[in-house]
Parts: sequence; C-alpha cells; structure tokens
Amino acid sequence: MTGAGSDIHVESVKLQKKIESHLGMVGGELSFEFVATDGKMKLDMITINPRHNQSFLFHSEIGIDKPDALRKMLEYVKSYKDKYNSYTIQWIAKGESELHTSYFTASNMYDALDKLYYGRDINTITVFSVVLNPVA
Repeated sequence: MTGAGSDIHVESVKLQKKIESHLGMVGGELSFEFVATDGKMKLDMITINPRHNQSFLFHSEIGIDKPDALRKMLEYVKSYKDKYNSYTIQWIAKGESELHTSYFTASNMYDALDKLYYGRDINTITVFSVVLNPVA
C-alpha cells in the first residue's frame, strides 16, 4: 500500500484514528509505541487511564512496517472481545492507599498481569486479586 502518492505517515495516522474510534478512546488515552526489531516493526499499544494516571499494555503486534502493524492492531481491536477472556485486577500503587480496579482482555491470567506490569518495576504495584470475568 506504499505506492506512488501514498504517505506512510498519513496512512499511519488514519489507522491510529480508526483504532481510537473503534475503541471509543480519544484525547490521549492511547499511545502507539513502535520499535524496530529483527527487520520488523513491533507496535505496543498502551492505554492511559486518566482517573489514576497509570498506563497499561493493551496489545502488541508485529508487522513489516508501521502501517502493517497498525492494520493488524485494527483487526485485533475489531475482534478481541470475541477471542479473549476478560480479567479484573485490583491493585494499589506503592505509596498510595487507594485500591484501583482495572480490566484487561488477555489469553490467560499471566498475560493480564504482564499487561498490568508493562513498563514498570514489579515492586511498584501490589496486586490484591485477579478475577476471570464471567462470559456474558
């Protein structure tokens, strides 16, 4: 899709906006982080919760370039609720007293915890419970 007249940056922004729109997240609630590894592009999509100012991994995808990784992410967000389990995790950040509740879609409990701990030292959050939510 990167032929004459196409701009990889314009395409990337359009795909990001489609993902945000599909998830109903706008105004900086999502962060798209790209890292080139082994000749491919890894995309980590991060959610930012404005209520407790914490960020968590939503999902990772690998593509041949940014637009490819974003297209894969868009396909994921269109179908993830049908393919993965929903988990509720209750936790407290170190030095705070407020119990927080966060929700993750993951293949298993360990994947949900990996998303919670993404990008942070494991000692900065105390987990009180991980619950598999019933299927509606």
